[in-house]
Amino acid sequence: MAFADHNEYRTPSDRRPGLVPRLCPWPELPFYARVLWIVGRSRWEVARGVYDGAHWARSSEDIVRALEWVGVKLTIEGMDVLRRFEGPAVFVGNHMSTLETFVLPAVIQPVKPVTFVVKETLLAYPWFGPILGSRDPIAVGRRSPREDFTKVLREGTERLGRGMSVIVFPQTTRSDELRLDRFNSIGAKLAARARVPLVPVALRTDAWGNGRRLKDFGPVRPERPVRFRFGSPITPDRRGSAAQEACVAFLRDTLKEWGVPVVEASEEGRGAA
Repeated sequence: MAFADHNEYRTPSDRRPGLVPRLCPWPELPFYARVLWIVGRSRWEVARGVYDGAHWARSSEDIVRALEWVGVKLTIEGMDVLRRFEGPAVFVGNHMSTLETFVLPAVIQPVKPVTFVVKETLLAYPWFGPILGSRDPIAVGRRSPREDFTKVLREGTERLGRGMSVIVFPQTTRSDELRLDRFNSIGAKLAARARVPLVPVALRTDAWGNGRRLKDFGPVRPERPVRFRFGSPITPDRRGSAAQEACVAFLRDTLKEWGVPVVEASEEGRGAA
């Protein structure tokens, strides 16, 4: 499977879960066992110095297969957007779970080299940290918003200047709802600073839930569909404000269509829109 060759991907309707997931009453057990195997293999490739962009895309695609192996159905739409323009872009999406961090490279990396803005604590993870670190991420400390903002603009502009796209989750923390009061404009400002397109990415990924004690190891819910949708590239204005509005409108409308709660910035405390 090559995501980059298609506009849309859907898990085949006749694809059934594997024998082990069908026999196991808890899909988390076989799923996380397979994920840890993929991560362990990738960590070994990093140690050997062979874990390049192609390996990253392959291991990301293996995560897609692991999800489908336990019965999760995926739909990815709008992938032709990645081929509409030359050069890098800033991809801006809502952040629902660990799933998008693992799966987005399979879609984007084969077309455009890409990296993430991440919490620096992720780089300290014993297995996953070195893998993520090998992909030249922009790590922020979350202690000083001003310092993080400056670092993302500085290092993001540098990455984009050498042809590497950047994925930004402005909502910062993972959530099953889109909180527009917490959706900052750093992605739009980075795109404006670097003079590259902004591509909105709507995500519904709560099939891989967030855990209570270990956030990355939450419940796996195959009955919940996984959906990605790429919006049309947005050319940012000088300050990025119009691009931010267009990005938010795309995310809001798409997530409402999918039944994901959206909390408007002016409606904090009044529930979902």
